[in-house]
Amino acid sequence: MKLSPLALAIALLPLTTQAEEAPGDNPDALKTPALVITSGREVEPRAQATAATTVFTRKDIERLQARSVPELLARVPGVSIAQNGGRGGLTSVFLRGANANQTLVLVDGVRLNAAASGLARLEFLGPDQIERVEVLRGSRSSLYGADAIGGVIQIFTRRGEAGLQPRLRLGAGSQQTFERSLGLSGGDHQTRFDLGASLDESEGFDRTSDNRGRDADHDGLRRKAVNLSLEHRFSDSLKAGLNVIDQRGETEYDDAFSFDPGNPSERFSLSSVASHLDAQFSELWTSRLELGHVEDKSDNHDDFNVFNNFQFNTYRDSLGWLNTLQLTDSQQLLLGADWYEDRLNSDSEFSQTERWNQAAYVQHRYQGNGFATELGLRHDDNEQFGSENTWNAALSFDLGQSSELIFSYAEGFHAPTFNDLYFPADQFFSGNPNLDPERSKSYEVQLRGEQLDTHWSLAAYRTDVDDLIAVVSDPVTFFSQPQNINRARLQGLELELSREVLGWQAALAAGILDPRDRDSGHTLPRRAKRTLSLDLDRQFGAFGVGLGWQAVSSRFDDAANRTEIGGYGVLGLRGSWKMNDELEWQAKVDNLLDKEYALVDYSRPNDPFFTSASTHGYRQEGRNALLSLTWTPAL
Repeated sequence: MKLSPLALAIALLPLTTQAEEAPGDNPDALKTPALVITSGREVEPRAQATAATTVFTRKDIERLQARSVPELLARVPGVSIAQNGGRGGLTSVFLRGANANQTLVLVDGVRLNAAASGLARLEFLGPDQIERVEVLRGSRSSLYGADAIGGVIQIFTRRGEAGLQPRLRLGAGSQQTFERSLGLSGGDHQTRFDLGASLDESEGFDRTSDNRGRDADHDGLRRKAVNLSLEHRFSDSLKAGLNVIDQRGETEYDDAFSFDPGNPSERFSLSSVASHLDAQFSELWTSRLELGHVEDKSDNHDDFNVFNNFQFNTYRDSLGWLNTLQLTDSQQLLLGADWYEDRLNSDSEFSQTERWNQAAYVQHRYQGNGFATELGLRHDDNEQFGSENTWNAALSFDLGQSSELIFSYAEGFHAPTFNDLYFPADQFFSGNPNLDPERSKSYEVQLRGEQLDTHWSLAAYRTDVDDLIAVVSDPVTFFSQPQNINRARLQGLELELSREVLGWQAALAAGILDPRDRDSGHTLPRRAKRTLSLDLDRQFGAFGVGLGWQAVSSRFDDAANRTEIGGYGVLGLRGSWKMNDELEWQAKVDNLLDKEYALVDYSRPNDPFFTSASTHGYRQEGRNALLSLTWTPAL
């Protein structure tokens, strides 16, 4: 029976309470790298979290002068990025070798993955609206349900600080790029808020290198955004909050498939509303009620090619209830329930345009003398594919000298998308409403610690995925349909370490990955087997300098492993000058050596269509620079 979200909210409202260390009770929790939230769905010390997690705070975003979320994620071990030609281009993030739609993306706790494609359009999120990014590596379906096979990426919007602090930022750079943002942050012990707006524009560059017809033009980007965060404490035991982010604009792209390229562009709108009610009801029992709404709208337009005109709008309403029971000083029980409903509005006639999912989960934690355990179970009931059970277990050993060894097992699943299930049938393609979810089993060993001012972690993992969804084509009729046919094995090693070296703050992340199709033996496409990221930063009084270097091995662009994309290494430099307490200049040069490289290549040597349509596919930006000034006047 379908669960009424309104009825559940009314029934549970008198019971809502919140843990002592919930994000809202500690207003500075999101600004602290030593704490994490995503691993256990509550604030906890990073050393206590069982999941391997990478954290970027607001200070990190400003220090790295990040201009996009994918730019941050490329610094995470085990992450491969596929992007159709620079900022604003369609972006896929492969976490630990899982498909792009097998990684769950949250914004302030609300699911961002679009119901039509399963992808989260991270390329549309501007860093000016972001307070923090957490990347949880490894399956977490026992807490979050579908789509968390590779892991969970959670983005938190800007939060207010005590006092009153306005901000204004102006930037100009290569390719006629202009960035502007302004905001106001403030509050006191009871109320905190942050309100911001930004406008980014760029003429862009030619995303493809084939120079065929209209493909030879520059492909620009225009993005405008607003964000609002508001939290109010009614008493010591009751508090509420609201977080809103809205990003919209237009991005131009090249039609790499067509023999006669058009001039396509995508008008996008991506918005999220997350609200919560927190209260501490007793010292032993705490909980949190969450309401969310997400809209992902995409309108593709082309005056020269009718096949580039289509529209997909997806909507999601969600409700969550989270309870923490502190049974003893060493035992904690987490109880929760989730509900969400997806809706699709498209100019294509889908056979189904709505579906709901409801779930309940429980997780027990025990902290003993020298060891700790974690055991969780979740049951999902989906209107389309029925029930799914997932569980996880972890065993941690304190090795002394600030070192820890963790063994863990987790199950996950990915729900078929609306495109997989219901895409309108024609003579060449049809969705398949009989698809089952993709299922995974993950095994992981972590060793981590902190010695001699060095924070380090090493992880080895293996994930087996069954019932992979693949499009199967009839060689005679050319009719295609998704089927559950493939199996994959994803295994790898990850290393992270950070420390000070001769006055420089150094951060190193490295990953080795073997993403293998177990049926064909081929490497899964667009995943790099080796990645390395190094950042060095140092402050000389009012001046700061930094260097970023990323090296990525070659990868295949297709499942048959016939088209190989070359590896690359890119170098970037950044600097800052704090003129006084209110004014700061920042300058950044990306791809300093003007390396020519691509993350996506649609050319196919043995396919006449692809060879004729595109010889090089999409390319990334060459050398580019940005100069910006930030003004934070004191009030």
